[in-house]
Amino acid sequence: MHFLPFRLRVVPRTLRFKQPAGTSRGVYTERRVWYVVVSSADPQIRFTGLGECAPLPDLSCDYSPAYEAELRRVCAAVEAAQELDAERLRHRPSMLLGLQMAFRSAAGSLQGDYRLLYPSAFTRGERPLRINGLVWMGRYEEMLERMEDKLAAGFHCVKLKIGAIDFEEELALIRRLRERFDARRVELRVDANGGFTPEEAPRVLQRLAEFDIHSIEQPIRQGQWDEMARLCAATPLPIALDEELIGVNDPDEKARLLDTVRPQYIILKPSLHGAFTGAAEWMQLARERGIGYWTTSALESNVGLNAIAQWCAAADPDSALPQGLGTGQLFVENYEGAPLSLEGEELWYGTPPQRDYRAELNQFRERWTSPTPTLEVHTSGSTGAPRPIEVSKLHMWASAEATLQALSLQPGNTALLAMPLRYIAAQMMVVRAMAGGLQLLPVVPSLHPYAQLHEAPDFAALTPAQVYESLRVPHEHSLLRRTLCLIIGGGAISPELEAELARFPNPVWSTYGMTETLSHIALRRLNGPGASPFYRPLPGVEVSLSPEGTLQIDAPSICDDRVVTNDLAEITPEGHFRILGRRDNVICTGGLKLQIETLEAQLAGLPFAFLLTHVPDARWGEAVTLLYEAEADCAQRIADFCRERLERHAQPRHILRVDRLPLTETGKPARRAARALAEEMLRGE
Repeated sequence: MHFLPFRLRVVPRTLRFKQPAGTSRGVYTERRVWYVVVSSADPQIRFTGLGECAPLPDLSCDYSPAYEAELRRVCAAVEAAQELDAERLRHRPSMLLGLQMAFRSAAGSLQGDYRLLYPSAFTRGERPLRINGLVWMGRYEEMLERMEDKLAAGFHCVKLKIGAIDFEEELALIRRLRERFDARRVELRVDANGGFTPEEAPRVLQRLAEFDIHSIEQPIRQGQWDEMARLCAATPLPIALDEELIGVNDPDEKARLLDTVRPQYIILKPSLHGAFTGAAEWMQLARERGIGYWTTSALESNVGLNAIAQWCAAADPDSALPQGLGTGQLFVENYEGAPLSLEGEELWYGTPPQRDYRAELNQFRERWTSPTPTLEVHTSGSTGAPRPIEVSKLHMWASAEATLQALSLQPGNTALLAMPLRYIAAQMMVVRAMAGGLQLLPVVPSLHPYAQLHEAPDFAALTPAQVYESLRVPHEHSLLRRTLCLIIGGGAISPELEAELARFPNPVWSTYGMTETLSHIALRRLNGPGASPFYRPLPGVEVSLSPEGTLQIDAPSICDDRVVTNDLAEITPEGHFRILGRRDNVICTGGLKLQIETLEAQLAGLPFAFLLTHVPDARWGEAVTLLYEAEADCAQRIADFCRERLERHAQPRHILRVDRLPLTETGKPARRAARALAEEMLRGE
């Protein structure tokens, strides 16, 4: 397998079961696995891949007490050759699977998500995998309780492990289930794990057939082909081979096994049955012979479960059979980065909010590809109620190309999408991705978009609030610093935040723009040698001042008409500009005009989330009013702080504690809502 220069390392891990897991071969209380991590050997290229080697000591054909040492030798050989040769590892299925996962994961990492191995409708969040519920062996009362739990959780297919307790008790359990639910309501599978002898098996099969059992897995111990063939030929209920496939790794031998035994089903466990390539061979041979199959895990952690679920969904997208992929819930401590979520009997890729956001993204793409030349977008609502406006797709494309050129973004760069898709900022990120061949990474909008990431994107567009909150969490801070190009828009950047960003190693930009200009039309560098307090317009954009001193924008490729803003500005002879504040954010108090943004900047060190507004005042005309978020009354502390920072006429005359500051959906101060809230609170005093 050809790949970019890479290194490999092995990380052992011991998993503990939430409750003892009983089979006919014994009881599991803990599980040993080995993670294989592949990373770039070239400092100019960033990727990481994660795989899992999870042999079962009493089952896997490649397990030995020296498994870890052998795995390290295999990984060293693969690293030395800089190639994964699946054929050479055919007889080491668990090791091969871990390496196949790792390299698939690394390929996903280059696309922005190391957890994405096999893209499909499943990974797009469009359809789930239906899985069976698993009831482990135990005392009769324990198994009955576990069965009731699975049914209550919404499972319509339940698999029972049998062969460890008295068979008559197991039959009583099955009888009780069938008295409540017939085969149309609950599909019942049983797994004997080879727990019966060839002499016992016919009677067992006959007794089980009375209860409309879907199938029985491995009724007798593996390796008895002739006896198994006789059972399959005369069985009153379908037989599925599981352990029988272990160690049968040669394609001709696989075909001979199926032709000899002629089972009704086979069960594919990539960890045991040849990794992804070997399981695919079993799948193809079964299809050619009309033998049914489904996929199950082999007690892997969430790393392996995620990979196997994706492979299953991609390799057999039309299967209607429930898969055996629910074992990720078995362990006390598991890998937390897996994107799987279990909802009843449905295994989904991503949580409901993540799937909803991806669906919204797909809907936007559909609107974009429609023949309509315009799109409806909504203003952010920072100074009033959000309103819809129609914008040209050609103008949006031109704006995207201008940004791609200004920031030197390249095809294949990963781009983080972490804003609401009904607004122009998010929509323009999607258009930039289409125009520039960028790999889009959609995450549900929140104040902590990096919390959902495990790798830094090449390009991100965030609000000041998202950046501020991300900097407070070490993991998110690290990813934010490693982002190759960061643009920040949608609100003012405080001096303290700007000082933090000035220490970033990669370019960070403040953007200036609005919905009417299809996102930003100017950039201001916040760090490095090009840092400046002035915005530089993008190519083809010219700015001027209105008679009132507000910024005017002429951008023919983006806007048909001149845009006259409410932003008071200063323009240099070179055509660069800086924003002094909003014309409608001026407070007229006692005959003096105060700019809200200027006052907020002076109070930036206040250790509370706050914003300024104003209310009518009989004496002063308008009174400066400060709203703040805190659990306790801190008005006196804030008043003291304001006296130190502001001139007397600018100090707030009202300081009001609120549960939540009025913000727009994009995180900007909702000025009109803040003013209304302040007036309402003061009326109630």
